Amino acid sequence: MADLIVVDDDLPLSGMIEDFLTMQGHAVRCVASGEGLNALMTSDPADLIILDLNLPGEDGLSIARRMRDRHDLGIIMLTGAVDLVDRVVGLEIGADDYITKPFSLNELHARIEAVLRRRRFNGENVIAFGAFSLDIKRWKLFEPNGEEVPLYPTEIDLIAAFATRAGKLLSRDDILKLAPAHGSDPIDRSIDSRIKRLRRKLELSGQDGDLIETARGNGYIYKGHSRT
Repeated sequence: MADLIVVDDDLPLSGMIEDFLTMQGHAVRCVASGEGLNALMTSDPADLIILDLNLPGEDGLSIARRMRDRHDLGIIMLTGAVDLVDRVVGLEIGADDYITKPFSLNELHARIEAVLRRRRFNGENVIAFGAFSLDIKRWKLFEPNGEEVPLYPTEIDLIAAFATRAGKLLSRDDILKLAPAHGSDPIDRSIDSRIKRLRRKLELSGQDGDLIETARGNGYIYKGHSRT
């Protein structure tokens, strides 16, 4: 269970989200503005906020930046389907993930659980992923020279799922639970396609693209190669 705050001026949507997530066992509060969020965070901080970017008064990006500076919490942005620039900026200022409207409540719940899992990880802050270093707390992947590898949250989810389970066979269902896809991208729903694209990005960084090995008909395995 987690303490969640929904920040959206669409009251019917907020109410629907609140009802659904409450049934999943979470404690949920709703506000319609950054001012309302400030009041709740002062009296009783949340574990995670679900933040609409298009709000009256202070916009969601400004709120996200302030929350990241002042609080240790998860941030999931709600964006329009065409708001690509806002999504990128939101991730750059520290949001953990985004989901595009319209969305299914099951997808939102999956993204919330993924963010909470990563934030509650109790292992080492930095773990090896081949020649790379995965910073669990900052949710970033770094090359051996310290340069960040540009990846989307769902790609970091994939890497974390394997890096924290080295040598274990993960079925496609396992991977989808640990690293849920974004329903707004039909291609992204295919685990095979997502891993293929991730391998290509790793190769473009000059590293081994086959860190994640295919177990034909069963799933995938990360063998746990050591950093060099």
